[in-house]
Amino acid sequence: MFEKPSLPSRGLRAASAAAFGTVLTVLGGIALAAQVPSGLAFSEFRGYEDWRVVAVSQTEEEIKVIVANPAMIEAYRAGVPGNGKKFPDGSKIAKIRWKPQKNAESPFPVNVPSSLVAVDFIERDSKRFADSGGWGYAPFNYNATSDTFTPNGSGTKCGVACHTAVASKDYIFTAYPKR
Repeated sequence: MFEKPSLPSRGLRAASAAAFGTVLTVLGGIALAAQVPSGLAFSEFRGYEDWRVVAVSQTEEEIKVIVANPAMIEAYRAGVPGNGKKFPDGSKIAKIRWKPQKNAESPFPVNVPSSLVAVDFIERDSKRFADSGGWGYAPFNYNATSDTFTPNGSGTKCGVACHTAVASKDYIFTAYPKR
């Protein structure tokens, strides 16, 4: 006759649950602690999911929504950069990128977001990023398997090469369209 394996005691189960919770907290913290090599951390953009939409764009590969923090939205509404002024220090913008998929339920040909690809951040700090037009850049790739973000790029200046094309618009591609 075989013996039925005994169940762990309540204390051991509670300790195991607590250890598992700690591991999840640490792993979640890794995503938030991640930063690009020269400085911008994912955690500096906490709450970006609730920022106001600036605009939406789409390529063949991705659907993108561009959101901005209140300081940047206020500047946009005041006419920046079209009025010749620069965005104030503390302005932040995020570009959330998804793979597109056709909406099977819509009677019209429309694409909607599918799987998350990445989140790219830009922050205005004229002292910290003086040698890159006053902006720091931080792209983060999303890994669905681990539900984490990892830095993608060589540092906070990795976006300045592309954004130089819009230096006259304070290095920002996305305009704030009429609402």
